[in-house]
Amino acid sequence: MHIKVQLGSVILKEKPFVYVLSSKSRTERCDYCFNRGQLLKCSQCHYVYYCDKTCQTVAWAVHKYECLNFKKVAPLVVPDSARLLARIIKKLEKGGNQIKSYLSESSSRFRTFKDLMSHYPDVKNDSKRMEHFNSLCGVLNKFLGDSFIPNPAELLGIYGKMCINSFNINDQEMRSIGTGIYLAASVLDHSCAPNAVPVFQGTTLEIRAIENMSNLDFSKVFISYIDVLATPRKRQEELLKAYYFLCECPKCLNEKELRLMTAAACPISSCKGYIETYKGEKDASPLHCLECHCVASKEFLDEFNDVCQFTQTQIDNMKNMTYFDVCKVCLLKHKGLLYSMNILHVKILDLAFECSIDLELWNDAVEFGKELVDKFR
Repeated sequence: MHIKVQLGSVILKEKPFVYVLSSKSRTERCDYCFNRGQLLKCSQCHYVYYCDKTCQTVAWAVHKYECLNFKKVAPLVVPDSARLLARIIKKLEKGGNQIKSYLSESSSRFRTFKDLMSHYPDVKNDSKRMEHFNSLCGVLNKFLGDSFIPNPAELLGIYGKMCINSFNINDQEMRSIGTGIYLAASVLDHSCAPNAVPVFQGTTLEIRAIENMSNLDFSKVFISYIDVLATPRKRQEELLKAYYFLCECPKCLNEKELRLMTAAACPISSCKGYIETYKGEKDASPLHCLECHCVASKEFLDEFNDVCQFTQTQIDNMKNMTYFDVCKVCLLKHKGLLYSMNILHVKILDLAFECSIDLELWNDAVEFGKELVDKFR
């Protein structure tokens, strides 16, 4: 049966197999439904907060296994990943392997926890992941106790499934406020040019189409696992590091995109052309504007490289907190040097847009938003 999918429609809707609220949102949001508001602290562990008695009562089925343990390990703050792993262990212990999550109400296709990929050999050969895993084992020993933890091989498989299949649960402003495992949605593959996007209503995941599809075929529904605001090479490196595959989607194989993402503006201010700074090793020709053929001077290229390096440093420094003034300084430095489609310029514009909304600088937000529209197409 052919099912046409319209842009904006919900392709898949699912509640999480397990989930945790981010510790940074612990005192601001209900641990069960993730809503903001006046919260009540759990009277036993004094660690988690709830909207009201209703949320607390419903959450108790899961929280009862961790409540006294929070008190036991205090003042140690249990990392979000350790708490999520502990919840998976408890879920499986209580028969969670039998839970089936259907791709849709009319579909006979379903996924179970056993269906999730663990990338066991890749994780085992990944020194950083193994370091993280060993650290979590130490936390779990204190938090759960030895008798409740699976054997090391089984636990590593569970850990791998958690790493590979976790979704960041975002609020309406697309900020991460938690992490969840969604069994049905784990069937979706990655593309840097996705045709669907995950959105959240509380902890419920919705996969929405961002383009029309002639037929709903889940093997042809793609979401992005990462932030696509990066060069193809950086996206490929990130995906290989986090998910153990080399992305060869059309967007990653598009060399023109890479050239635009690293381009400099033409030194002639009246020219709308750009200079390709990314060239093949065998290409020894001078860097010049593709529109007016103006050759870039050494001084211009040195300044371009300095500004690119400065901008990347500021982006790295603003991973947890964005500063509006820093964004404006970067944008001023970009003028006449970075091409409008240069990825560093687009990233700063995006950060400035988000920051201006947070600060309720609506006029600035409108201007930044207008500039971003064409760049996201």
